[in-house]
Amino acid sequence: MAGTNYYLLSFLSTPEALGAEPPILRGDFLHHLDAHEQPRPRELAETIFLSDDLLQRDAVLAGEIDDPEPVILTVDQLRDEEPLPDFLAGRTADAGADTNTIAADVVWEAYFRHVAVVAGRLNSPFLRAWVGFEVALRNELAEARARALELEPTDYYVAQDLADAGDLSATFNEWAAAANPLQAQRVLDQARLDWLNENDAYFTFGDDELAAYAAKLILAIRWHRLARAMEGGEEEGTGDSGLGTGKE
Repeated sequence: MAGTNYYLLSFLSTPEALGAEPPILRGDFLHHLDAHEQPRPRELAETIFLSDDLLQRDAVLAGEIDDPEPVILTVDQLRDEEPLPDFLAGRTADAGADTNTIAADVVWEAYFRHVAVVAGRLNSPFLRAWVGFEVALRNELAEARARALELEPTDYYVAQDLADAGDLSATFNEWAAAANPLQAQRVLDQARLDWLNENDAYFTFGDDELAAYAAKLILAIRWHRLARAMEGGEEEGTGDSGLGTGKE
């Protein structure tokens, strides 16, 4: 409902630059949607928030963080002590045929296809475009890392048919020139933020504008989490690809 969305978007503070304190927690954002009986924006936001839970899951399983803060999944699911939801747990036909597929990529493939299904069912142009951009960015990153390690890039692509982001060469030229992994991650997330600012359905007060807000929020929360980790003298995993020196 446009009237309710107008109230919500007027009430919510816009996330600032990467590294600034998030204006609201993900759980509180979902609570506001529930309080105003907004099931469609809630499902859009949950679908987007799940991506951050999965990034935390990758970091937990790699031993990079000990205290994850999921909002959709449970802590036990992030630690692989409890099964993931069925739509994430099943292997795709392509992945199932390839015994060398990285386990995390199987989950991400399932996730991206789930997002595409939700985008179609809810008729959300923003979510459809967002998953296309995210898949393209992830696959470009996988290709860059694979080529640096003299591996076959196509072994690390996920949901390639969903990718749709245009020319990312400038982003990855800047990524390659970054002085350290943290700066490289900032390049990727700034590209995400720039894309969101160009595609956020701003001032339409539609459900997709709330979905875009959710996507901006997870970037703000990720970098606030990083700032806390840096203050504590810890390094937190932020990579977008499970590509390492070999295959799991």
